[in-house]
Amino acid sequence: MTNDSVRGGRRGNRGASRTLVVLGVLILAALIGVIVALVMVLNRDEPAPVAVVEEPEGAGRSVLVTEDNAEEVVEEMLQPPSYAPTSYEVSMTTDWVFPDGNSPSSNAYVENVTDNETPVYFDLQLRDTEEVIYESPVIPLGGTLDNITLNRNLAAGSYDCVMIYHLVDEYQRTLSTLRVGLPITVER
Repeated sequence: MTNDSVRGGRRGNRGASRTLVVLGVLILAALIGVIVALVMVLNRDEPAPVAVVEEPEGAGRSVLVTEDNAEEVVEEMLQPPSYAPTSYEVSMTTDWVFPDGNSPSSNAYVENVTDNETPVYFDLQLRDTEEVIYESPVIPLGGTLDNITLNRNLAAGSYDCVMIYHLVDEYQRTLSTLRVGLPITVER
C-alpha cells in the first residue's frame, strides 16, 4: 500500500468525523433552543400557554406541553431510544364493518396482549392513496380498543386498508413498525 492511499483513507475518515460533529452541534443547538423557549415560558408572570411539541417522523404522537410538565418533557426528549422488540403478537378482528361513515364500527377490536413487550398505537391508511383515516391512541400492554370511529367520513363501499402498528418505548418513540392488511366495509 502506498502513502497516497493511506492518506486518502484518512482524509475520508476526517470528512465523516466532521459531518458527525456538525450533525451533533445542530442537534444540540435545536435542543438548547427548545430548552430556552420553555424556560422563557416558565419565567413569565402571565399564565403559560399550552404548546404541542411535534416529535420527529417516527417518534410517536405529539406531546402536550404545559407549565407543569415542561421540564419532564425536555428530559424525556433527551433520553436515548430504547431497544427494538423482537416480536409482536397481533390480536384484532380482521374485517371491520361500519354502519355508516360517522358511526363506530360494530366489530372493530384491537388488543395489545400482555405477552408483547411495548405499548403500541396504529394508523389506518387507505391502501391506494395512503390517506390516514384513523389514528389510534397509545394502547398499553393488556389494553384494548373498540368502538372505533373513523377520522374521515367514507362513502358506502369496501376499502382495502393497511394498519401500521408503531411499537413504542416508554417515551412513545417508535421502536419499530408492523404493517397488516385490513379490509373495511362502510354499509351506507
